[in-house]
Amino acid sequence: MRQFDVFVFDENFDETQGKIPQPPFTDPELGWFFTNDWNKHLNNIEGEWVVFAHPSIKIDREFLNNVAEVTDSFPMVDAFAPRVRVEPSNGSDKRKFLGGYLLKRWTKGSGFIKIDENAPMRYVAAPHPHLGIYSRRIIQRTGGFDTTLPPHARLADFTLRMMHAGGKMFSVPYLVAQATNDVAEKVAKALEHEADAQDLKVTALVLSKAFGIEASLPFALHHPSVIAALFANRKATKEKRKAATLLSKLKAEFLKEVVSG
Repeated sequence: MRQFDVFVFDENFDETQGKIPQPPFTDPELGWFFTNDWNKHLNNIEGEWVVFAHPSIKIDREFLNNVAEVTDSFPMVDAFAPRVRVEPSNGSDKRKFLGGYLLKRWTKGSGFIKIDENAPMRYVAAPHPHLGIYSRRIIQRTGGFDTTLPPHARLADFTLRMMHAGGKMFSVPYLVAQATNDVAEKVAKALEHEADAQDLKVTALVLSKAFGIEASLPFALHHPSVIAALFANRKATKEKRKAATLLSKLKAEFLKEVVSG
C-alpha cells in the first residue's frame, strides 16, 4: 500500500490526447493522477491518504513530509484542510494564508465564511477549493464527487457529504502549501460573500443537498437570485440529499463546531 496518492485536477487536461503534465518527482510510496475526470481513478486509490490539488498548488516532498507528520499526529481525523500560502502581488512583502471555511449561522444567511488567517487548530466545514486531503477509508464511505458542480465547489460539497458519512475535517495552521500564482486567491472568493450570481446559485445547491431547507431558505432570502435555481433543481437535489444523508452519522454537537459565530 502506498502512503499517498495525489490527484491533480484541471479541466484543461486532455487524457485522450496524452496532454497531461509529468509528476514533479516520483517515489514508490506515492501515486500520481493527472485528470480532468474527478471520479475516473477513485477505484485505483492505493494510498492511505489522498491529496486533491489544483495545478496552481505546489505539491513537493517537503509538503508531503509535513502531511505525513500531521496525519500521524491526528489519527482519528479523516480529512485535513491545509492553508495555502499566496505570495503578494502588490509589491508588499506580506504573504497571505488562505485556510478552510466554516458555515455561517442559518439566521445570518448561511453560506461559507473563511477562517481567520491566524486561526488555531480547529475543525472546518470545507477546505480551500484548490486543496484538500482525505483518508482512503472516508473516500470509500463517501463516494465520488458531484461533477455537475463547477470545480471550485466540489471539495466543499464532498466534505459536507463526508461529514454525513462520519468524517471530520481538521485545519492545522502549520500544514501549509505554496500557491504558484494568484489563482488560489481569486477562486477562494467563490465560496464567500463576494461570490458572483452564478457562484451564489452553486452555494445554495450545495447547502440544500447537505442540510435541506433549513440551510438553503435563509441563504435564498439573503440572495433572492438563487431561488429560481433551487426550484429548478429541486428534484435532483432532493435525490442527492437523500443519498448523502439516508444513514447520516453527522451529530448536532459536531455541526456546531464548524458553524461560525
